[in-house]
Amino acid sequence: MRKTIIPIIILFVGSFSYGQRLENLIKEGLENNPEIQKIETAYKGALEKENEVDALPNTEFGFGYFASEPETRTGAQRFKLSVKQMIPWFGSITSRQNYVNSLADAKFEDIAISKRKLIASVSQEYYNLFTIRQKQEILKKNIALLKTYETMALTSVETGKATAVDVLKLQIRQNDLEQLIEVLEQQFLSGQTQMNALLNREKDKRVEVLDSLVMPASLEALSRGNLSLHPELLKYDKLYKSVEQSEILNQKEQKPMIGFGLDYVAVSERPNMNFSDNGKDIVMPMVSVSIPIFNKKYSSRTKQNKLKQKELLFDKQTRQNKLTSMLDAAINERVAAKISFDTHTKNLEKANNAEQILLKSYESGTINFNDVLDIQELQLKFQMKQVEATKSFYIQSTIINYLSN
Repeated sequence: MRKTIIPIIILFVGSFSYGQRLENLIKEGLENNPEIQKIETAYKGALEKENEVDALPNTEFGFGYFASEPETRTGAQRFKLSVKQMIPWFGSITSRQNYVNSLADAKFEDIAISKRKLIASVSQEYYNLFTIRQKQEILKKNIALLKTYETMALTSVETGKATAVDVLKLQIRQNDLEQLIEVLEQQFLSGQTQMNALLNREKDKRVEVLDSLVMPASLEALSRGNLSLHPELLKYDKLYKSVEQSEILNQKEQKPMIGFGLDYVAVSERPNMNFSDNGKDIVMPMVSVSIPIFNKKYSSRTKQNKLKQKELLFDKQTRQNKLTSMLDAAINERVAAKISFDTHTKNLEKANNAEQILLKSYESGTINFNDVLDIQELQLKFQMKQVEATKSFYIQSTIINYLSN
């Protein structure tokens, strides 16, 4: 999974043509986001545990001084030194290493999940900002159109074909649209702050968005996604494997531990005695065995591991069902967005035709400015819905991208 994140970004960028700017924002987020850095640090810590479990049990050293020196045939014993090292059963250390490595593998999937979530969050925030900018541009164009109508109305007032009320209605409509632009600008600044938080940079840093997004001509070429290798599901597989390794380790820990040691006893010479072993120190190699006779805890661990595996299987199935529902919903919503976009495109074309008819009526000397406002409102409505449909299409595509392999 380590090498799949960036190719997914590039594939998605290429498929939907939203340009280099979003790709750069995503890469910046992957490099700087503190949540990802935290998870990567935790993963490194999990890997380091292998060195911790690779060690043998502590070597035991002992020292004893005889307060009352016992006399032996060869002399009085003065003090005793001992050293002992316990060694786990064959393969126990390897089993520990396999267990901690399996836990680290499961934690690695957290990195892949967090990166996918960041990509989705940055992309969705980008599309929100794009939508706001598009709406502002639409409002500006509509204001310019209303100004043209206002000029026409003023001319018609002079010729008696319109009233001052018609002019005021057009001016009020312009004021409403200008107020909407200002509201949208505040929304953009708020979204920009959220984007910068995702990228872990200054909140006021300017975010640039493209001027347009291309809606595909058809949905046939778009991938429907595949959940089989999603990291959220792979994590359950790796956790299941870690439980298997835990049970292998549990079986190893039921085996005896073998100890090797050495005792040394210092002996004083017996006075006024002359024989070959007089004052000879005692050296005694030792072997010991630690046997877990009371092994109820090990059988309990075995039962716990079996139950944990069942729990993981149920958790995986539950999560897979939820992700499948999310994927199906995103696919259907994306289709609905494409249908909505096409419908509003057709309606906008008809509204534009109606506008042309009104302009021709003006050339012939008659025009109803109430109809002008109605057509302008329809045009604005369809244009706004076009932008919302585009936003919905790309956000649903982002969700599909998050859920897909």
